[in-house]
Amino acid sequence: MTYPFVISIPHCASLVPADIRADMALSDEEIRDSKDFGSAEIFRFLSAKKVLKAEYSRLVADLNRDLANRGPKGVVAETDYRGRQIYLPGRYPDERSVEERIRQHYDPYHRELSQALADPEIRGLFDCHSLNGTGPVDAPDAGKRRKNIILSNNGAPDGGPDSRLGEPTCPAETVKLVKSALEAAGFSVAVNLPYRGGFITVHYGRQLAARGGFALQIEMNQDLYMPPGAAEPDPEQLEDVRKRIFSAFETIAKAVLSG
Repeated sequence: MTYPFVISIPHCASLVPADIRADMALSDEEIRDSKDFGSAEIFRFLSAKKVLKAEYSRLVADLNRDLANRGPKGVVAETDYRGRQIYLPGRYPDERSVEERIRQHYDPYHRELSQALADPEIRGLFDCHSLNGTGPVDAPDAGKRRKNIILSNNGAPDGGPDSRLGEPTCPAETVKLVKSALEAAGFSVAVNLPYRGGFITVHYGRQLAARGGFALQIEMNQDLYMPPGAAEPDPEQLEDVRKRIFSAFETIAKAVLSG
């Protein structure tokens, strides 16, 4: 079965072009630390109608940021999620360089994503990420242990609307359906804690909602497949997670198609 979904994986890469790398203060290991380990290995093999994944590190241009966000954690960030300065002193890109990065590395992804979501057969968008098992220093839950999976729809912890944030990107009933399928596959699941959903989920979710679709952000806890101190996921643990995710998505897709 081909799922009526688009899968977006915007933070799965660590590649940095050589000219940009020369301006960075971070080590190669610190650059890799910004990668969502396991996200591509788990989600890109789902039988979705369209799967998109990033080619370059989020430190080049963050695909999950609004173009209007030019702050320290904006589309071209100044610091990473551990609070480290990304660039050497005086080497942060000027406005012209930022615009060129957007043209080369940001716009093509979003054009392809927009085209995929324009397909009337698409019922939902899943924006797929992974995160550290404990919140890093610049995270809203710094120092706290996290659930296996975090679902986000720009809403409240029950998946319903949060009056401070506007309309959710996915109905509470669908959030509950996804949560139940993931729990049945053996995962612990939190909703909108610590994250409510990034730019991709919120921006495209509003478009999908207008025609009865939805968008949902998924964050996988890297502790599920990254042993302490490991530089790469453990293959056996990763395969176990992947099988359980595939099982959950079979349930989710069937429910959405029959709904």
